[in-house]
Amino acid sequence: MAAQNLTPYPEIDALLNELWAGTQAILRDQWVGIYLSGSLAAGDFDPLRSDIDFVIITTGKLPAHLIQSLAALHTRLIGCYPVWGKRLEGPYIPLSSLRCYDPAAADYPSAQTGGSFGIDRQGIDGVIQRHILREHGVVIAGPAPQDLIDLVPPADLRRASAGILKEWWLPQLQDQHRLLERAYQAYAVLTMCRILYTLASGEVVPKPRAARWVQQSLEPRWTFLIERALTWQPDDDVNDLEETLGFIRYTLKQNV
Repeated sequence: MAAQNLTPYPEIDALLNELWAGTQAILRDQWVGIYLSGSLAAGDFDPLRSDIDFVIITTGKLPAHLIQSLAALHTRLIGCYPVWGKRLEGPYIPLSSLRCYDPAAADYPSAQTGGSFGIDRQGIDGVIQRHILREHGVVIAGPAPQDLIDLVPPADLRRASAGILKEWWLPQLQDQHRLLERAYQAYAVLTMCRILYTLASGEVVPKPRAARWVQQSLEPRWTFLIERALTWQPDDDVNDLEETLGFIRYTLKQNV
């Protein structure tokens, strides 16, 4: 297995190559493929705040001892790569559950941002994630994702975006603890932009492209809020909580 240059970031490449080798060694004949997804695949990766989204495909449901070995691998990777290792986020999905999203079969071993590893339930965002993997996923090793995942129609992308609004963002209007963080405010604003774009077009595009579309096409009152989200830096001391909550409410109303 030869190392690959996968991203513009050498340390991320080294981490991904170790993830590839380590998971193959653990899973052996149950290993099918490894892919980059999310922002690294969609073209809007930000090294200051983006996760390193991956998907690993397995032949079937994994037994407990293999899940334990994978958890140990991720712990080791965090020790070797203390910054990037905690940004790894991704599921280990059986082939039988990959072709289309099924909420009845959506519990997968998963690495989570921050370094935790365990069984996680994938929500309706699994529709969006499959679309990004199918259309934009970067194959590190394995079959082409187009051979494994059904085409996701625009109507399904719209329904999934509406579902994400209701499942994830509506509750945060009441429980605002995540939105107290400036970085999360910027993430929320750009996510609203992508949802608005998908609801209007039936397409999924990188968040910066969606943000520019919202600035040019929708109400101008959100222009400066979106610009601050696009240019966010770790030392940014602006607090956009109230405006962010307003933008989430506005996005929810566009889906009525």
